[in-house]
Amino acid sequence: MSDIIDELTWRGLIADSTDRDELRKALDSGPVTFYAGFDPTAPGLHIGHLALLLTMRRVQNAGHRPIGLVGGATGLIGDPSGKSDERVLNSREVVESWVERIRKEVSQFLDLNPDAPNGGIIVSNLEWTGQLSAIDFLRDIGKHFSVNRMLGRDTVKNRLDGGGISFTEFSYQLLQALDFLELYRRHNCTLQIGGSDQWGNLVAGTGLIRSTTGGSAHAFTIPLITKPDGTKYGKTEGGAIWLNPEMMTPYTFYQFWLNVEDAGVPNLLRVFTFRAREEILALEEATRDRPQAREAQRVLAEDVTTLVHGGDECRRVIAASRALFGQGELAALDEKTLWQALAEAGLTQVPLAPDQALPSVANLMHRAGVADSVSAARRAIKEGGAYLNNEKVTDEHAVPSLGRLLPGGFLVLRRGKRTIGGVKVTQGP
Repeated sequence: MSDIIDELTWRGLIADSTDRDELRKALDSGPVTFYAGFDPTAPGLHIGHLALLLTMRRVQNAGHRPIGLVGGATGLIGDPSGKSDERVLNSREVVESWVERIRKEVSQFLDLNPDAPNGGIIVSNLEWTGQLSAIDFLRDIGKHFSVNRMLGRDTVKNRLDGGGISFTEFSYQLLQALDFLELYRRHNCTLQIGGSDQWGNLVAGTGLIRSTTGGSAHAFTIPLITKPDGTKYGKTEGGAIWLNPEMMTPYTFYQFWLNVEDAGVPNLLRVFTFRAREEILALEEATRDRPQAREAQRVLAEDVTTLVHGGDECRRVIAASRALFGQGELAALDEKTLWQALAEAGLTQVPLAPDQALPSVANLMHRAGVADSVSAARRAIKEGGAYLNNEKVTDEHAVPSLGRLLPGGFLVLRRGKRTIGGVKVTQGP
């Protein structure tokens, strides 16, 4: 990659930056150590963090050395950026457990090979703040900050115009600036990357380095990832799009990318995949010419799911996605993947007593939510639009045998091409 700044600019990954020419010159002159921070304000990272992690990976691929900072200290305080109210402070025990989870997730996306010239490291800012006294903090760090300037920052102004801000959150930008200073001193780190809502915190760090050491440092932010209408990606009715498979199944994660609207695909391909420019432009053209094929969405979903969950898991969820709609063999799916797929489509429990027969297909269709009533299910069967485990049902009163159960006790009900539901049959006293 001849110029990482040009590459990031084309992908829409630079929002604000310190002097662009100086930043370009620094990156062109040799390996630069850079960092980004991730606070443990939840038990895992979401796709907003993924955009930042993949930007770090692009910069590392260009020959520079990353530091992933997990906020063991700042996570105890809470960043006011983008928040209209004070955060609820989590206990130290909770933050510590989240630090370890996030450390593992950050490690997944960076090359941490200690023998590589640009091998990255993971650190926690509790290393240098844990033993720092309030007096030392005020004398050595607080002295370099103007309250007038701090009050002028948008994050603080917005809070002052609303419900107010505590001294705890007001001081957050000093702690983040201290992080940059410490990494500059310890690792010769001269570049910080963050989300666009972090710009004030980033320049606080470059200013602190300049005023305490006389040194020069750089910063740039990536934009928020938004839909074409300006609203944020990454939110569903159930919450954020998580990277951790325990918080969001790989199947649900894959479906999120598969179902993004056509207008949003070009930006998402640039941000979340490592496809070359020519490939992305070709996929954009395919979306314009053949939108019904959803070729770009399939590439996007496969690439991002593979990055986050691995190739094997991605192949399983693709097989499940195809099988649910009659394009693959349901019986070939393992129990876990089938459960993920049906949980996303809609899954209900059907308990059976010993020696009890299964309900009729029409009854199961109603229970699974693929028909509004048993009579509506019977009409669908009569009209030839009902399927059990991808096999067409022709008898309105058909009762499936227990031998039709898929691994894990599942049955897949479908009406037409797209209306899917599942039941899990449990047998016992």
